[in-house]
Amino acid sequence: MIVYFPPVTTSARRCAAIAALGAVLVGCGADPGTTSGADPRAAVLGASTSPTASKLDAVSPQPGNTRGPGGRQLPQAPTLAPGPHGLTPLFRRAAAPAARTVALTFDADMTADQGPRAAQGERFDNPGLIAALRALKIPATVFMTGRWAEEYPAQAKAIGTDPLFETANHSYSHHAFTADCYGLPVVAANDMRADVERAFTAFEKAGVRNAVPYFRFPGGCYDDHALRAIAPTQVTAVQWDVVSGDAFATDADAVVAEVLRGVRPGSVVVMHCTRSAAPVTEEAVRRIVPELRRRGYRFVKVSDLMRRS
Repeated sequence: MIVYFPPVTTSARRCAAIAALGAVLVGCGADPGTTSGADPRAAVLGASTSPTASKLDAVSPQPGNTRGPGGRQLPQAPTLAPGPHGLTPLFRRAAAPAARTVALTFDADMTADQGPRAAQGERFDNPGLIAALRALKIPATVFMTGRWAEEYPAQAKAIGTDPLFETANHSYSHHAFTADCYGLPVVAANDMRADVERAFTAFEKAGVRNAVPYFRFPGGCYDDHALRAIAPTQVTAVQWDVVSGDAFATDADAVVAEVLRGVRPGSVVVMHCTRSAAPVTEEAVRRIVPELRRRGYRFVKVSDLMRRS
């Protein structure tokens, strides 16, 4: 069965953008269409109960795309078949997995124009988090921007050659692929494909060898135009069903509680690998992992979750 996931609504997209780190990295203010004090995460999690979002629980893995930009070879990984009219397919969580499995995903965010901030000492990396994942033996999928790989090539290579991890595409620029994405600069429609391919090129230059044909939209924002624009790259877009709330969080307890409350078999959890803007993620992971293991969960990469659905 071929499954197509329609684009999120404007409100759901706004909520996803609040939860996604990249939107707040550019210092965006509150969205005028949201109510002050409302918890934006509720709409993201609640969307999974809507008739449209119920389709997200069904997946149909296809043979893995093994070609990157320019025909470069990528590792074998399951992908979804294209949606109607060839639109890029989306994956949010696994349907009826055979076991209690969960995929932790980490966005390594850095926008194309944040080089000066990095030069002044702001750290967009989080080597302590990566070390914790290794110590805990947790497979993970790292959604990396090409600009991040350029800023931290040694770390990108280390992540990108470690069999514990797989490296997925989070765009080169971390600019928005829609016009309504919390103030992020917008990629022109005719540049979207090139932005995705440029990230794969940056991975290759850094020495990443485990890049998989998965893509996560900056801010979680997409529409039919974006899905159509990046379709030639043959990626599967990967969203999430559990928002960790780690972006700019200072209370690890809240992040732990949010993840533990939201996880169910087949979940994809979105977290971040950016010290300056997600400072408590490492601490939260060190507490989330043993509790989920106690509950009988096994950690897998997105490719494993998709393959074993």
